[in-house]
Amino acid sequence: MTVATADARIRRLRPPKPRVDPFTAHGALVEEERRPRGGRERALTVFLAGAECPFTCSFCDLWRYTIDGPTPPGALALQVEKVLNATTGPLPERLKLYNASNFFDRRAVPLADRDRLAALAEPFGGVTVESHVNTIGRDTLSFARQLRGRLEVAVGLETIHPEALARLNKRLDLPHFDAAARLLRDHGIDLRVFVLVGAPHVPPAESVAWTIRTVEYAVARGASVVAIIPVRGGNGELEQLRSLGEFTPPSLSELEAALDGCLQFTECVVTADTWDVERFAACGACRASRTDRLRRINLSGCPEARVDCAECGGT
Repeated sequence: MTVATADARIRRLRPPKPRVDPFTAHGALVEEERRPRGGRERALTVFLAGAECPFTCSFCDLWRYTIDGPTPPGALALQVEKVLNATTGPLPERLKLYNASNFFDRRAVPLADRDRLAALAEPFGGVTVESHVNTIGRDTLSFARQLRGRLEVAVGLETIHPEALARLNKRLDLPHFDAAARLLRDHGIDLRVFVLVGAPHVPPAESVAWTIRTVEYAVARGASVVAIIPVRGGNGELEQLRSLGEFTPPSLSELEAALDGCLQFTECVVTADTWDVERFAACGACRASRTDRLRRINLSGCPEARVDCAECGGT
């Protein structure tokens, strides 16, 4: 199957997309985050509205937050200005600009907006943006030079399971990931990596083990932060894959096991993404306590005993 055919099939299976206003961010939040070498910082994340990513990954749900067509010039800068104007009190140390696409794709982030965004980021000591490795290059280095603070690029590695990675329709291979990681490292740019638990095409019994191996791979290539993200259904393609036995939604227990297994990588911050965690299979009696445990570990990096539940035994 060609890439174009796979893209068309995945898009055809999607449910209707909500209307997105390209001049208003989806939202913003301030969170405390653990950083390498034991530090913590507050981060302001702005969820931007803009053009859809051209890489139609089989597991992706970010297309819901994008517009049809290219991002209008000036729209992203306006979105960030609105958020900064509404932010009260001292600004956090880090600004995270997540546009549900690729920051260095000029269709998603017009060049003129990049200049303005660099100016808006001047008060922050760190700036995080997201990008597919295939769009990391000269524009990345140019943006890093424009910033007063240090740039961090967040990249989806997803899984190093060879069959799964080839079938995610991500158009990513490990040599390209390695080259992007080297480029960032050689120019003093930090690397944040997203890794999946419950990736399609990975046998369920092997899912946690492959997640841990993928985190280890990212750490070995210089990642300073790795976020473990459980795959969330609802895009149509995942439901199709589930009917074919190629996808099993991950459970809360698998997310716990993956994080616990990655706390050995002390040179890197490894966290578990707990957004929308209520969607994942878990015991109702202990779900809240187990989620709280994950959030504590995200901030401390210290192992904790698993929650002891009389109802389920903590499974």
